[in-house]
Amino acid sequence: MKKLHLPVYFYALTAMLFWGMSFIWSSVLLKYYEPVTIIFVRLVISSALLFTVFHFSGQEARVEKKDYLLIFLSALFNPFLYFLGENYGLKFSTPTISAVIIATIPVFSPVIAYLSFREKLTPINFVGIAISFCGVILMLVNGSFSLAADTRGVAFLFGAVLAALLYSVTLRRLTARHSAVWLVATQNLIGVLLFFPFFLVNEYKTAITVPLTCEIISSMLLLAVLASSVSFVFFAYSVKLLGISKTNIFSNLIPVFTAVFSYFLLSEYFSLQKIGGITLVIGGVYLSERTRKRD
Repeated sequence: MKKLHLPVYFYALTAMLFWGMSFIWSSVLLKYYEPVTIIFVRLVISSALLFTVFHFSGQEARVEKKDYLLIFLSALFNPFLYFLGENYGLKFSTPTISAVIIATIPVFSPVIAYLSFREKLTPINFVGIAISFCGVILMLVNGSFSLAADTRGVAFLFGAVLAALLYSVTLRRLTARHSAVWLVATQNLIGVLLFFPFFLVNEYKTAITVPLTCEIISSMLLLAVLASSVSFVFFAYSVKLLGISKTNIFSNLIPVFTAVFSYFLLSEYFSLQKIGGITLVIGGVYLSERTRKRD
């Protein structure tokens, strides 16, 4: 049986770390800008950066006609629909709750992966997913075990979850034939084109009146470079090497990273209940990553 090396898990863990942090950086920017402005600017920076990296890598992009539609669909799902759901969800919620809902992606991933690619998981994998999801739920509810979130935010965030699942399917088909750097750069460029009309019509006039500060510049650069560039490239590598289900299981770690950094950077309350949820999430991810069945 083929043994997976540490770098494979490093890609997935690093991607989830930066995505966990992205909720904090986005929440900072939402004090100054509307969601589409944040998404549009970070994608412009990210696509320019990644195309530059790809150019100096000496690789060539060879795209077959059958891939054009698939590449467009992948960009429609993510960044366009995913970021709309995530940012508007964050606008009506908190960084930790937003990250927790996004972390439900692994619950639905096995069904999508099986229907699309016949990826199989062992019973211990499913036990791990269930335990990890219980940890997510424990972090999502308040002390009286009622939902601690605005229903509008929840609706947008679950829309982002659906977009992320569909994106995983298109990405799995594309990573076998294309460079991850070029693929993410292209998807982000298409995202720029899709978001541009919304930005120009609805938010441009207000966005240009906001004076730039070190907080705005640093948060936007961190989002663009780490969350929209490095994370997506690493995620693409992980999907190629691990498959959809096993890579998306790592998404359960996103609220863990978000909760920890929200405590230190945003002074968000960190209760024993939240600590218990984090413990379950980590334990569930460990079980979920135990060796899967061969197809």
